[in-house]
Amino acid sequence: MKIGTWNVNGIRARQSQLQEWMETHRPDVVCLQEIKASQDQVPAALCEMEGYWCYWHGSKGYSGVGLHVSKAFAPERPVFEHPEFDYENRIVVTRLEGATVASVYVPNGGKDFPAKMRFLAALEQFVADNTKVATPLVICGDLNIARTDMDVHPKERKPNSIGQLPVEREQLERIIAHGLVDVSRALEPENDQLFSWWAPWRNMRQRNIGWRLDYVLASQSLFARVENCVIQREFGTSDHGPVLAEFR
Repeated sequence: MKIGTWNVNGIRARQSQLQEWMETHRPDVVCLQEIKASQDQVPAALCEMEGYWCYWHGSKGYSGVGLHVSKAFAPERPVFEHPEFDYENRIVVTRLEGATVASVYVPNGGKDFPAKMRFLAALEQFVADNTKVATPLVICGDLNIARTDMDVHPKERKPNSIGQLPVEREQLERIIAHGLVDVSRALEPENDQLFSWWAPWRNMRQRNIGWRLDYVLASQSLFARVENCVIQREFGTSDHGPVLAEFR
């Protein structure tokens, strides 16, 4: 199973790039964030993407997520649903034969930090509830938290900045503690250049001065079958790079 996640920062602006990426890598599951489009604004070519069941959950110009499943992986259209704590079109879930997958876009918190923390607390409860069933869980997306100082370039470390606050990091650790593994970090525990978001100025991306905000969090049973997980810094013009994980 190959799972990809990407904050596209506007699906209409990244249409051709998304098509290229999916045609090149052929993920079984694709999780998208910050699509900034209602369903009727998504380009028709993406809604009719050959070989995929496509689901869009967004509104005009802000937030929004997508979740797409290969028809080879799921011959029948899967059910797409939203937990009760869905807020500003920020989460969609599908329950597949091999895993439950959620595409998640956590609020940045700059305008309403309490709302961010409420969303994260509800996400923790969602993960905890899933431990009661046998199906592995995968949380994919832009969580808008750099897990540790290692996940922020030294030039960007600001202990009082949202996204690096201890209270956020502690909440992320509580989410992960419910049987999940941070796949990228588990595979590269010493890599201090592992970033997925770069401010769009001063050639920050080219210089790899960034933050790691995009995650694949997988149940331990699924992580035991991981083969690789790569952040694709060089691809696309979003301010985020895609993350692609592959499991046996």
